[in-house]
Amino acid sequence: MMSDFDLSLLKSRTTTGPSTRTTPGPHSWNMSRFVTLSTGQKMPIVGLGTWKSGPGQVKQAVLAALDCGYRHIDCAAAYSNELEVGEALALRVGPGKALLREEMFVTSKLWNTKHDPEDVEEACRTSLAHLGLSYLDLYLVHWPMAFQPGKELMPRRDDGSICYSDTHYRDTWTAMESLVDKGLVRAIGLSNFSARQTDDIISVARHKPVMNQVECHPYLSQADLLSHCRSVSVCVTAYSPLGSGDRPWASPDQPSLLEDPRLAAIAQRYQKTPAQVILRWHVQRAVVCIPKSVTPSRIQQNLQVFDFSLTDDDMKLIESFNRNERFIVPTVEANKIVFNGTCGYISVFPERCRDGKKVWRDAEHPHFPFHDSY
Repeated sequence: MMSDFDLSLLKSRTTTGPSTRTTPGPHSWNMSRFVTLSTGQKMPIVGLGTWKSGPGQVKQAVLAALDCGYRHIDCAAAYSNELEVGEALALRVGPGKALLREEMFVTSKLWNTKHDPEDVEEACRTSLAHLGLSYLDLYLVHWPMAFQPGKELMPRRDDGSICYSDTHYRDTWTAMESLVDKGLVRAIGLSNFSARQTDDIISVARHKPVMNQVECHPYLSQADLLSHCRSVSVCVTAYSPLGSGDRPWASPDQPSLLEDPRLAAIAQRYQKTPAQVILRWHVQRAVVCIPKSVTPSRIQQNLQVFDFSLTDDDMKLIESFNRNERFIVPTVEANKIVFNGTCGYISVFPERCRDGKKVWRDAEHPHFPFHDSY
């Protein structure tokens, strides 16, 4: 099933050579800047990501984004910066301010320690209070994995391993649906869910998920997941759409997407930056993207992706960069697994083994999503 947005992209895309279109085509630029969710909401296809934006930085980043035209801000309780995002929103959004609330699209996410159905509404209301909003446009379940409830974002045992909960994401979803019923959120969705888990939610949902936000970039193109989500009317948002070169656990031997010479060659032909080419690739795939930056010039550049189109050949070339390589999955070095009866699940000691092999930190959680092929 293809949305009006998908069709407008296909009709406006050039097929012969690089284009720097300066006048609207058969579909207006305004339409090409949005995807339409299954609820009918228009969601700006480029938003500002706020993960890894530290204290003292994120407020100025949000202000810079709003001032240069962004109308979509992606947030999460786990980023621990929603209060500062809210300070920026208060300066620009609301009665007597530059922007109306209805012009904005704000997303937040339910963290893993708040999956217990009794904790969901309080967690949502906390995010709303921090952001200074009366409703969220979209609220996502951040991960399918539940952690032990409490105030700690990462509840750990003495050995450093994560303490899990046996709450099933289906039960969490039922509580998420009540937020829609109460008007606290306009729509609900998923993040980091596999296709199988997405179908599992859809099979029991009164309010269907409208979104699955996942890691996606040319080194992890997510073609199969994207196709599946489209087939069930679930849009996809790409987090770390530029490969998250500043991720805290990046190792020197991992490739840098933005420094890929093949990408540089494409960017030179279009007289754009590598980042702009990647973001345009996402846009032409009808994938929402939320690049993070705290640098005003880069924030502005990341929105300047609607005045050119990539050819079909260049779209396919960038797609061929795919390595099926995930960057945003915390790993630990391990040499043994133990069973802890208190928290109920096998967990991995974060200890170095003799061969230095790294494993996914939460791979033993029963709802860990990345054991599925997509």
